[in-house]
Amino acid sequence: MSAQHASTSSSSHGSVGSYAVGLAISFVLTIASFGVVMGDIVPRHLRLAAIVVLCIVQLLAQLVWFLHLGTRKDQRENTVVFVCTGFLIAIIVAGSLWVMHNANTNMMPTHITPEAARLHD
Repeated sequence: MSAQHASTSSSSHGSVGSYAVGLAISFVLTIASFGVVMGDIVPRHLRLAAIVVLCIVQLLAQLVWFLHLGTRKDQRENTVVFVCTGFLIAIIVAGSLWVMHNANTNMMPTHITPEAARLHD
C-alpha cells in the first residue's frame, strides 16, 4: 500500500525546472506589482485594479507550479478539494458579514441621541 502511495505521490510532484519556472513567474509578477505602485506605468485610478489582477495571476501561478493543482487526472482530486474549501470559506465569511450587518442594523438604535438614551435609562 505504501509503495503504491509513494509511486503516485512522486509522479505528481514537479521537477526542479518546473519549480524554477514558477519562481521566475512569481518574481516577475512581484516586480510588476512593485512597478505599478512605485512607477507611473499605470494611471493612478487603475492601480488598485492592476494590483488585484496581478495578485490573482500570481495566486494561480503558485497554485499550479508549487501546489501542483491542475486538470490532469491525478490532480483533479486535489483541485476539487481546494475549490470546495474556498467555497466553504466564502460561505462562512459572507454569512458572518450578513449576521454582523443584521445585528448592527436591528440592535443599534440610530434614531436616539446619546443624551436621550442616558435619560431613558
